[in-house]
Amino acid sequence: MTVSSNEVNSKTALAQLAPLEAVLFDVDGTLCDSDPIHLDAFRDMLLEIGFNGGVPIDEEYFIKNIAGKHNDDIAAVLFPDDLEKGLKFCVDKEAYFRKLAKEKIEAIKGLYKLTKWVEDHGLKRAAVTNAPRPNAELMISTLGLTDFFHHVVIGDECEHAKPAPDPYLKALEALNVSKEHTFICEDSVSGIKAGVAAGMPVVALTTRNPESVLMTANPTLLIKDYEDPILWAALEELDKKAGDA
Repeated sequence: MTVSSNEVNSKTALAQLAPLEAVLFDVDGTLCDSDPIHLDAFRDMLLEIGFNGGVPIDEEYFIKNIAGKHNDDIAAVLFPDDLEKGLKFCVDKEAYFRKLAKEKIEAIKGLYKLTKWVEDHGLKRAAVTNAPRPNAELMISTLGLTDFFHHVVIGDECEHAKPAPDPYLKALEALNVSKEHTFICEDSVSGIKAGVAAGMPVVALTTRNPESVLMTANPTLLIKDYEDPILWAALEELDKKAGDA
């Protein structure tokens, strides 16, 4: 059986990180498929106020204008003429999201297989997200990962949120690890750009965003979920290089 250069490149994509020190995870769309819940929350609340002439927003609009973005940017898109109203709307929407999320949050396929691998390797780990802290902590808790993460870094608590590199750089500092020995798991263009700008390889999940869109941000690996053989081939190669060293 012949092996393509792309498969070889994917297999060795993370090997240069050996010995691995840490893994950083986004939350929305990366730990759990929360975008449909966010879409429901935005759709319901925008309908209530007659946004877009009472026509419900669809998934395409959500992906283009909302998914992965910071609430300040979302407010500016939805309410360009009244930013204060937009920010208040986003705060109310987050409260509604948390109400819905308690019943609907589910882990991305294979997540616990990867978190076990991370724990078995004694790696440091942080959640790094643009979500408000109450949202992030609710999702992490609901998934049973409160004790897994050593730190939770919130975009709002940094000088700049994603797509700026600040949240990921803050996570490196909090964990006291090197970017040369850390990789990131993300699912949005904004998050991938932040990770790349921070100087780390990014494993991108196609949870909701199309491959073609994610590739514009230059992720190192593109996977369907955490059971994807591409990821495990790369981790196996990383282990092998660490063992050789």
